[in-house]
Amino acid sequence: MTESVNVPPPQPSLPEPKLRSEDISVPTAAEQATEERKQRLNAILAAIVGVLILAALIASVVLLVNAGPATAGLVRDIFIIFMGLISILVMIALVILIIQLAILINLLQNEIKPILRTTNETVNNLRGTTTFISNNLVEPIIKLNEYLAGLRRFFDLIRPGKS
Repeated sequence: MTESVNVPPPQPSLPEPKLRSEDISVPTAAEQATEERKQRLNAILAAIVGVLILAALIASVVLLVNAGPATAGLVRDIFIIFMGLISILVMIALVILIIQLAILINLLQNEIKPILRTTNETVNNLRGTTTFISNNLVEPIIKLNEYLAGLRRFFDLIRPGKS
């Protein structure tokens, strides 16, 4: 007794979605002008903030000079502590950078180099294969076509009724 297998009918493939001109948003001239104004405004605000910070630094230095030796010594001590903390942060960043550099060198030596080596071997094999195919397949076919074209021309010349 044979059993019949129910195979579902093939589902029709869905058509590829077509890109409509409405799907692509191209900024208009007004939108571009608005974006340029925003960028200009941001640049002006950044310049104003920079000038205000510079003015505050200059004012604090002038006030510090006029404040007296006790205040200047206190600010100097705070500044030295601040510079020490910054140097510790820089050292930590340098250690992290050195570790990342070591990881990168390890990646290059142990993963990228073998990939490049095998790719080079593959290219060399492909070069040999193409040379072999060219010498043993393509050149004989070209020569055969040359001989057949010459033979066809010869028969065209000797056939009566053809000029």
